[in-house]
Amino acid sequence: MQKITLKVQGMSCGHCISSIEGNVGKLSGIESVKVYLDKGKVDVSFDSTVVSLKEIKDVIEDQGYDVEEQVS
Repeated sequence: MQKITLKVQGMSCGHCISSIEGNVGKLSGIESVKVYLDKGKVDVSFDSTVVSLKEIKDVIEDQGYDVEEQVS
């Protein structure tokens, strides 16, 4: 499993949390997704042989949020 933290802009409420956690969580290969609204970060654990980082970012961006960078 690979674990990453993404810096995401545009998240402001509970709907943002459920939207990101729900949609990213539906992808194959995702082990866990946790949104930290106050920090503007999203932690993701995933199997990189099943789903790519680009796919994860695309799902978040398709919902109208900006993924700025990966934080280690």
